[in-house]
Amino acid sequence: MTVQFHCGRFRLALDRPLIMGVVNITPDSFSDGGRFLEPAAAIEHARQLIAEGADILDLGAESSRPGAAAVVDADEELRRLLPVLRELRDAAVPVSVDTIKPEVMRVALSEGASMINDVNALRAPGALEAVAGTDAAVCLMHMQGTPGTMQQHPSYADVVAEVQAFLRDRMEAVRAAGIPTERIGIDPGFGFGKTLEHNLELLRHLRDFAVLGVPVLAGWSRKSSLGKLTGKPAGERLAASIAAALIAAQNGAGILRVHDVAATRDALSVLAAVEKKPK
Repeated sequence: MTVQFHCGRFRLALDRPLIMGVVNITPDSFSDGGRFLEPAAAIEHARQLIAEGADILDLGAESSRPGAAAVVDADEELRRLLPVLRELRDAAVPVSVDTIKPEVMRVALSEGASMINDVNALRAPGALEAVAGTDAAVCLMHMQGTPGTMQQHPSYADVVAEVQAFLRDRMEAVRAAGIPTERIGIDPGFGFGKTLEHNLELLRHLRDFAVLGVPVLAGWSRKSSLGKLTGKPAGERLAASIAAALIAAQNGAGILRVHDVAATRDALSVLAAVEKKPK
């Protein structure tokens, strides 16, 4: 297992789970659609997440929620993204950009992004090349189908084995393109073409992904699976999100992608204290 995650000029130790704070610069994200669409609001929110203890920021300017149609063109995505990214390029933590478009990746990386978080795992033509020639990290996610269709009929013979095999193949492709292991993270894609039971099975077996030797990102925060378990709307899923984050951390997650940074950090502090072995 690599002991550091290389994100541009940053070297992040992996001796504890890293917290990735979410900044949605979109009008239609499932959890906070529209709250941070204006650059000033997004920048203020990003700085607040850093103050709360985020280790990485993840900026997204196109929603990939279930049912979303891929209608945001690259120009519009960049129009939303760039004012925020430019203001944060000297932030004290790495800034990740959540995008599937190679043209957006190239511009974002030239404007100071330290990481690309791609739900399509760099499969678009030109995506590998967009990242390989830089020092940026990449997170490769598994998704069955597309955001517009992925939750219609998700089906697997063995969800853990199939998702693991996909991520292993993508890791090999990325390394062959010249991106070293220290710059690679993986994400099983909770909620992306999975039923509730698929998501729970992946969470139970998260260590099967950690053995691939790179940090595993777990994104459960406020997701619909937690709504199905609790009956709560997205804005009332904090307790469930914290529970899922702690289980993911105990099962080997190296990065937790969350909306509620301060609460997640407090919960992880308690977990770390309990797990600390007496001298």
